[in-house]
Amino acid sequence: MDSPLPDTLAPERRRPIRELPDELVSQIAAGEVVERPASVVRELVDNALDAGARNIQVKLMAGGVRAIVVEDDGCGIPVEQLPLALKRHATSKIASLAELESVATMGFRGEALAAIASVSEMAIASRTEGAGHAHRLDARSGELQPAARGRGTSVEVRELFFSTPARRKFLKTDATELAHCVEAVRRHALARPDVGFAIWHEGKLVDQWRAASPEQRIADVLGQDFVDESRPFAISAGPLALTGRAGQPEAARSRADQQYVYVNGRYVRDKLIAHAIRSAYDDVLHGQRQPCYVLVLEIAPELVDVNVHPTKIEVRFRDGREIHQRVRRAFVDALAESRSAAGAAPPPATEFGSLGFAPTQAATLYVAEEAAPARAATPPDLNLGSGSYAPGFSYAPPPPSPTQVGLALAQAETLYRPAPSALAAGPAPAPLPNGDWPLGRAIAQVHGVYILAENRQGLVIVDMHAAHERVVYERLKARLGELDIETQPLLIPVSFAATAEEVATAEQHAATLQRLGLDVAPLSARTLAVRSRPSLLAASDLVALTRELLADMAQFDASSVLERAQHEILATMACHGAVRANRQLTLDEMNALLRDMERTERADQCNHGRPTWRQLDMRELDALFLRGR
Repeated sequence: MDSPLPDTLAPERRRPIRELPDELVSQIAAGEVVERPASVVRELVDNALDAGARNIQVKLMAGGVRAIVVEDDGCGIPVEQLPLALKRHATSKIASLAELESVATMGFRGEALAAIASVSEMAIASRTEGAGHAHRLDARSGELQPAARGRGTSVEVRELFFSTPARRKFLKTDATELAHCVEAVRRHALARPDVGFAIWHEGKLVDQWRAASPEQRIADVLGQDFVDESRPFAISAGPLALTGRAGQPEAARSRADQQYVYVNGRYVRDKLIAHAIRSAYDDVLHGQRQPCYVLVLEIAPELVDVNVHPTKIEVRFRDGREIHQRVRRAFVDALAESRSAAGAAPPPATEFGSLGFAPTQAATLYVAEEAAPARAATPPDLNLGSGSYAPGFSYAPPPPSPTQVGLALAQAETLYRPAPSALAAGPAPAPLPNGDWPLGRAIAQVHGVYILAENRQGLVIVDMHAAHERVVYERLKARLGELDIETQPLLIPVSFAATAEEVATAEQHAATLQRLGLDVAPLSARTLAVRSRPSLLAASDLVALTRELLADMAQFDASSVLERAQHEILATMACHGAVRANRQLTLDEMNALLRDMERTERADQCNHGRPTWRQLDMRELDALFLRGR
């Protein structure tokens, strides 16, 4: 005998289709819009800014759980429109599809106030210009009463999630919720320096930012240290304008808590923009350090879709690849100038005249040698090797194969070998003339690893391998169009299961992959085969490398992906071709390296993001010896 149908499937037991009650619909919407007190603060501050407010007060109790009050001095809401403001999908921001596709306000969905009112006890008091007094509307009872306040609007939200206790249990401590609320206001404050903001908690002032210039507002919100350790940029191209500050690599943090991106004044989290910025920092950040930055992107409203998510924190660009390329280029250019070159003109070419070779040959005397023996005996307790220096600090990746070393050194020596006349026998070169160089004059070398130099501020310590690696790398990048990346055919092609998107991307960008030394072709509708690889990347995971490149090419600008991949190969070549530890240099060779560093972009870090030099000023040196105490 057949078993009866479960209750959920029995036709006579099924519930009929019906409309949900308005309150339940609002509570469902609140689950998307209102995640925590900070979400309420964000929505209410958005409305205040849309109302033209010039001063906004945010008052909190118990981290915003017990009470949130947002007061502004905007245009206010007419008394006859107050009840309508609490209805779902009622808004003054848009009235047609055309306006939705070119939103110029912070809010536009018309559901925030209704969603908040459904999960809290809310009241609105507002007064317009010319009105005799304000009116206060209780959202739960609908009671409208006269009230006292100046022009503008006050929104009171009390006992958040009282009607949905399960949601309230997911909230964190009051201190944590307060921190999120403060961060929500901070994000608005960075975008609107013309507006004053104040945050109060339990009757005490937590933070306040008065109206100021954009530069001063960044200093007030993020601190003067951020301004000192970042570089401004401003780019305008057609309907797109980029401004902001890019944090220097030395100021990178372990957490991504100082990364602010704004699109038309709206704080957003966008994977495409984040990828573009991260790729600009690729060869100047060490490990998993996170850069600090503020990016303000202004674009024609019709070229960006802000109606992607109810929280309005995600956007979609009509031409994402163009945005990716522009953002990446803005940060690359901002990071190009090194600290040693900032504010200092390049030394004139005549300074090298006494050395007997041209400025372009200045770096040639310290080209790495092929397994050359050390010029000086190595002290037994230092354990110096080819590219490493005890205790445990590596100056190079794992030893490459002889073929890799040969290729890297051949490339480096082809670019940097001096002209025969420069190395001809003759009188000893004269000392360098006096000059106020940012990295100073070399005075000694320590254990064949560090260069000590004296400048106007005090002592400069240079890691010669890291510094030369950056110089070689930047010159290889400049010659990228003239270099051929050597490929290694595979005796047995490497095949792997691929998605339909990966197969399509491999076919579309086959020529680009060939330029990287990767011969990728489909074996079937779901299988890809790799028949060659770059010689210098013989030790890498070929399948993982191919998948990563295909994913980037499918989502981002293919030309920028190609450039990044080529730069990774050049970085390996530069590391193998740079001068190694325990290489004894003359003073003239050290000075030539210092001068090249001053001319080289991004010379403050090597290709792996490690610092290439450090400055100790006289005050720090005096402190080491207790001078002046």
